[in-house]
Amino acid sequence: MTDAREQPLLLDDPERLKALAHPMRRRMLSHLNAHGPATSTTLGELLGAKTGTTSYHLRQLEKYGFIEEIPERSTGRERWWRKAETPRDIRTPTFQEIDPADRAVLAEFHRVGLEEDRRLLDRFPAAYLRDPAWAKGSRGFARMTETEFAAFYEEYIALLLRYSHDADTAPPGARPLHIRLFALPADEPADES
Repeated sequence: MTDAREQPLLLDDPERLKALAHPMRRRMLSHLNAHGPATSTTLGELLGAKTGTTSYHLRQLEKYGFIEEIPERSTGRERWWRKAETPRDIRTPTFQEIDPADRAVLAEFHRVGLEEDRRLLDRFPAAYLRDPAWAKGSRGFARMTETEFAAFYEEYIALLLRYSHDADTAPPGARPLHIRLFALPADEPADES
């Protein structure tokens, strides 16, 4: 029997996409994923936001199933949150697969994600100098058919899932890592805008 968390989740619900298209929510989710449970106060201090603001964004993430409260740790007004058990392979639809009225939400989701990726890329040189065993980069060039490229992508995702662990099952010495794969056609003109 296959674990449901290993099946891809298509984020084709515009409301769920909208929940993840907010920069603060993405940073909160990233923090919970990398560092484990936190309160809205803790997240507010880390992100420079008021507790009311972080509480609102946490409720939005909870509403769409990305995080959950930890009732056994929560007391009174202090609520503890953790990343919910969601599929590890989360994908977005293409613009052709989504209703035209919802394409702006998908575009915003990608824009916010690419801003996040740019910040990570800016951090790479310092991370590499500090600890090259944990900062790896690769640039490649290949010629593939569309079918081969689709297979390459699926094998990449399978490899990523095979070697990644949840925080509670990670072996000693495991660290959270940001991993990105970018691929785009090399035979199209660069957009200079």
